[in-house]
Amino acid sequence: MAPEDEMVDVVDADDRVVGQATRGEVYARGLRHRTAFVLVRDERDRLFVHRRTAVKLAFPSLYDVFVGGVLGVGESYDDGALREAEEELGVAGLPRPTPLFRFLYEAQDGPGSWWAAVYEVRCTLPVRPQAEEVAWHAFLPHAEVAARLRGEVPPGGAGPAEPWEFVPDGRAAYERYERFVRERG
Repeated sequence: MAPEDEMVDVVDADDRVVGQATRGEVYARGLRHRTAFVLVRDERDRLFVHRRTAVKLAFPSLYDVFVGGVLGVGESYDDGALREAEEELGVAGLPRPTPLFRFLYEAQDGPGSWWAAVYEVRCTLPVRPQAEEVAWHAFLPHAEVAARLRGEVPPGGAGPAEPWEFVPDGRAAYERYERFVRERG
């Protein structure tokens, strides 16, 4: 089945299911839906960063510091986070991601909003990212990720030596994640 034909739950401002629609219709009409974002760290505490493929329905060819995606009809946030992380990383047997917080993302540059549940997980398995989803990837030190998110090009950094454009919802989630970590102490 093509991604745009997958059925997803449509939710209200309180995250209650009010209907179902195809992913394509959800995107075209800006219907509110559910997503899971998973921040992945390796055994050296580096963060998994990737560039999305050019064929993605949303934010093609942009960079992201989260793996994840849209939840299917009736899928829980916890199950969706694990499914999406294993699919995008190309692994099996990943520990269940730890839930951190949820927020309602409101798109600034177009119609649409979605509930995002943010998770983190440690992956010690060799990753083989899904070719349909991930065009480039690396585990990067936190300092390099922070610099890239500020639009800087760190000397000797991984990947292309140019500023990276990040997906806007992932950027918003990462800013909230940084606040969450600071407040948690």
